Amino acid sequence: MTMDTEMLEQLRSTIRRFVREKLVPLEGQVAEADEIPAEILDDIRALGLFGLSTPEEYGGLGLNLTEEIELIIELCWASAAFRSSIGINLGLGSQSILRDGTSEQKRRWLPRIASGEIVTSFCLTEPDSGSDSAALRTTATRDGDSYVINGSKRFVTNAPVAGLFLVMARTSREKLPGNAHVTAFLVPADTPGVRVAAKDRKMGQSGAWSADVYFEQVRVSADAIIGGVEGRGFVTAMKSLDRGRITVAAVCVGQARRILYEATRYASERKQFGKAIGDFQLIQAMLADRQADLYAADSMVRETARRHDRGEAVSMEASCCKMFASEMVGRIADRAVQIHGGTGYMRESAVERFYRDVRLFRIYEGTTQIQQLIIGREMLKALA
Repeated sequence: MTMDTEMLEQLRSTIRRFVREKLVPLEGQVAEADEIPAEILDDIRALGLFGLSTPEEYGGLGLNLTEEIELIIELCWASAAFRSSIGINLGLGSQSILRDGTSEQKRRWLPRIASGEIVTSFCLTEPDSGSDSAALRTTATRDGDSYVINGSKRFVTNAPVAGLFLVMARTSREKLPGNAHVTAFLVPADTPGVRVAAKDRKMGQSGAWSADVYFEQVRVSADAIIGGVEGRGFVTAMKSLDRGRITVAAVCVGQARRILYEATRYASERKQFGKAIGDFQLIQAMLADRQADLYAADSMVRETARRHDRGEAVSMEASCCKMFASEMVGRIADRAVQIHGGTGYMRESAVERFYRDVRLFRIYEGTTQIQQLIIGREMLKALA
């Protein structure tokens, strides 16, 4: 679906006001308390942000990726914790069901995901397994018309508040071609045997909760398999991976815009030797280099999103976006702290908080090194 241009602009303007008038003033409180106020989450639901990518027939806005990233960039002027609250619902939480789910699964879950009534979590990473699917140890053993899931998952975003877990588990002891040993299950959080550990204590992104999740003799019916067919778990995940990486890159662009604004404003206000430090050429050079960085990432993300919406294959380009944008925002955060000097090292400084927050983007949705492997492999494949 393509939203009317005027309606999209109205929604973007609404989000911009909401971000600047409500979210930005709360950033310090959220960081200190490690919690987003319930009334703010209600406002996010009321704006329809949980359902940006869910089709209208299931209660969402049905935006294409090009439209979605415009709003995500706007939302990410504020702390990334606010976007994290909706991230899985917009990505694998809805897209895996939408792309591969049965009619019943779509009817049952998508309207509640789009409204924000249900918060979703994606359970893949384990203590000994991240990018290596062969090392996945969580098992789902067939028992009549049911499966019994046993195992643990690590760093599960939104786990403490999730109502639905998308769980990747082995349904075969052997590693099968195409990762067919992995099956995707929809597991309600209140299923007996599901246990969520204490919240993780992280370097940054306070208010964006994650935790380990344990599955101990968790029994689910066979219709909990996404699409009802064993062995398609990784295929399901991969279908949403390009979109997810482009979206994370858009988050990085939004964060970079805010951080560079803070650095530029400080440079214009802070005086040394009788004039604003922004008048010094070395400060201008730092700002200029990072503005070029931001412009490049912004252009990459928008072009790749357009190509994705046209149905083109963009796996390499999506990895380029994710790799470059996540590294870019790290460089901008580092220079922003440098421009602020000692002030930038203090906890009261916004750039200090952003410096810690954005470090995560080089790790999740595939590390920079994984993106390099994907890009290199795709380049060589193109010559074959």
